[in-house]
Amino acid sequence: MAKTVVIPSELDAAQRAENELLAEIAQYGYSEASQFAIKLAVEEALNNAIKHGNKFDDRRKVGLTFDISADRAIVTVRDEGGGFDPGHLPDPTSDENLEKPTGRGVMLMRAYMDEVSFNEKGNQVRLIKKNV
Repeated sequence: MAKTVVIPSELDAAQRAENELLAEIAQYGYSEASQFAIKLAVEEALNNAIKHGNKFDDRRKVGLTFDISADRAIVTVRDEGGGFDPGHLPDPTSDENLEKPTGRGVMLMRAYMDEVSFNEKGNQVRLIKKNV
């Protein structure tokens, strides 16, 4: 059964929500590698929602929805920002972006999760990790 946690646009609140999700994942026997992948992707998604989506605006909230089973974890992160086009992100591996401190979150999500998709507006990401 899916569970939704709504948090303020604060990084410490994101950490608490992430810990709640990870505790549930651990109950289903996900490997350490899968747990790490989920942790990394969810942390990136929550941080992006707070920093880039909601711009640390304490009037805006972030929703974290997770549906965990023995077969797969489905996690959705949604912010109240204007969204973005994930197809038009700068390549974080190109020479001019290598030393920039940001810009790798979506790349990491795609590298570590089995499926990553965004809604049309670009203010919601859906992450899926299979438990294999």
